[in-house]
Amino acid sequence: MWVTEEQIERAKQTDLLSYLQQYEPDNLLKLGNATYCTKEHDSLKISNGLWHWFSRNIGGKNALDYLIKVKGFSFPDAVAVLTDDCASLKPANEVRFTVEKKEFELPPLNPDISRVRRYLFHRGIDGRLIDFCHRQGMLYEDAKYHNCIFVGRNEAGEPKYGAVRSTVSSFKRELDGSDKRYSFRITPAKETNAVHLFESAIDLLSCITLDIMEHREWATDDYLSLGGVYANEENRPSVPIALQAYLDRNPNTEVVFFHLDNDEIGRRATSQIFRGLHGKYDLLDNPPNRGKDFNDYLKMEKERREISR
Repeated sequence: MWVTEEQIERAKQTDLLSYLQQYEPDNLLKLGNATYCTKEHDSLKISNGLWHWFSRNIGGKNALDYLIKVKGFSFPDAVAVLTDDCASLKPANEVRFTVEKKEFELPPLNPDISRVRRYLFHRGIDGRLIDFCHRQGMLYEDAKYHNCIFVGRNEAGEPKYGAVRSTVSSFKRELDGSDKRYSFRITPAKETNAVHLFESAIDLLSCITLDIMEHREWATDDYLSLGGVYANEENRPSVPIALQAYLDRNPNTEVVFFHLDNDEIGRRATSQIFRGLHGKYDLLDNPPNRGKDFNDYLKMEKERREISR
């Protein structure tokens, strides 16, 4: 399919908010007077004509960027959708096309996890913990790109969520169709009434590694990655999808430990989630003692111990 320069320029004029209001109204959630997110991706935030998908660290200026980066359209197809079907922004009940949601599918696995093990070991993660996650089917190496794949499963043990981390760059994202209700989690063999929250699987594994270094027993509570967090500008109380789904499935939960990042978003998100859960649980804020996140703290602590030897 060929597209003209004039079509491209017209496609770029459609902002994401207008597109969603007309063609995906059920996927749009208002957070405040000028801030929105999508129900499909709660960390995809739309404000001041721009959008940013925090869990994947990508963003854009318009609906064209959204269709390509989020929905997986080819560039010509995205331009055609916005110039042919969206040019007049007809009411939603007159839409003549639908955007299909991609089905969740794990990428093919590599026979071994040598590159993943080397990468995570370089990040400071304990080797025994890496092997534990691999044996439990929560971690593997994909065959094509040799990325880390952190897997979340439902109650029946079926994979429903996947977080991707490159072993050679800073690239990271969630697999298409991932269900945040089943985000990456490590759970103890026995029932627990406490859950520890992290922004990412790497931070979760880093905190456990620190416990292992201190010879503390760690397999007594749940450890849950939220798959990224965001803080709404209106500073309203909020509860991430991953956490709310966990609490709904685990009504015996009494204590929630917060281990979110030390940056502005992490601190604001902690405050907003605290207020969203106020009066329902014992809430304990325990961010990393040093560094931006728990992986920073782990690497600093390992370096300190190495120097003090």
